[in-house]
Amino acid sequence: MNNTEQSVQSKELEVHILWINAGLSCDGDSVALTAASQPSIEDLVLGVFPGLPKVQFHWPLIDYHTGDDFIEWFFKADRGEVDPFILVVEGSIPNEKIKVEGYWAGFGNDPSTGQPMTTSQWIDRLAPKAWAVVAAGTCATYGGVHAMAGNPTGAMGLPDYLGWKWKSKAGIPIVCVPGCPIQPDNLSETFLYLLYQAAGKAPMIPLDENLRPSWLFEQTVHEGCDRGGYYEQGQFVNGYGEKECLVKVGCWGPVVKCNVPKRGWMGGIGGCPNVGGICIGCTMPGFPDKFMPFMDEPPGGMVSSMISGNYGTLIRKLRSITEHTVEKEPKWRHNRPELTTGYKPHWQQGG
Repeated sequence: MNNTEQSVQSKELEVHILWINAGLSCDGDSVALTAASQPSIEDLVLGVFPGLPKVQFHWPLIDYHTGDDFIEWFFKADRGEVDPFILVVEGSIPNEKIKVEGYWAGFGNDPSTGQPMTTSQWIDRLAPKAWAVVAAGTCATYGGVHAMAGNPTGAMGLPDYLGWKWKSKAGIPIVCVPGCPIQPDNLSETFLYLLYQAAGKAPMIPLDENLRPSWLFEQTVHEGCDRGGYYEQGQFVNGYGEKECLVKVGCWGPVVKCNVPKRGWMGGIGGCPNVGGICIGCTMPGFPDKFMPFMDEPPGGMVSSMISGNYGTLIRKLRSITEHTVEKEPKWRHNRPELTTGYKPHWQQGG
């Protein structure tokens, strides 16, 4: 197939994005996505990127369809009348097997019975027919706050529900984009990649062992943090509002995979440690239980910060000496009638 045929094919392709926000959640990931700018949702819908297939979002937050008109798109997908489509799930999945007297979460009504369709019923019906499945936000990816110890719903993330080795009919694993809420551009960029993959213009989306897009989550918060240099020098804040490293007040940045310090939150601005907030590990499968209590120094943090404090004192001293040296100009820069740069002429001076 030549480039012209590929271009025509991608123009004819239309990908539907069916968004279920009826898991256990606060809709914070939907709200966050409206702030995306790299790319924006408008960019995806309007097709401003060359070779991008046509996109239709069926997303409760912005769709002009309401009620039965909106839900009908999901029934169409179930009947095989919408293809290809990407299924997006927002919110953790409650365990309906333990709710015999009712249901935990629903999304529209079943026209044959008039009873609510549970979120898990929709996932059971649509996931096997989806070209790709995306878990948006920490609740959908790993369970989040609703899945912490002591919860009554048996809540879980989408990989726990479908299986960690589950793959779509196109052979794509569940794509997990965590965050509480999600970093807007992380999700819109993931959509952009999947759309190009659907158009045959990108290889299989690269995911890490926890099914996160690897290029977005391959580095720790600490590795991208502006405060990282203070950790190395053993300089830590004593309270909030100071500029040094936040580890001693509960920051988990050295071990958490997240790009927010580099990417910012909106338009490259913000992000937890960038504005003085600690990292509490919200992009990690163990969140929140394994990161509590918040605002306490993380396990191992006392030892590492003690070591950093000791050698950091020496490092700061050595660096101050170097800094003092490099803050002075070389001595040959002067306005005297002589050249002292060390230059040696190659010709005979004089008569």
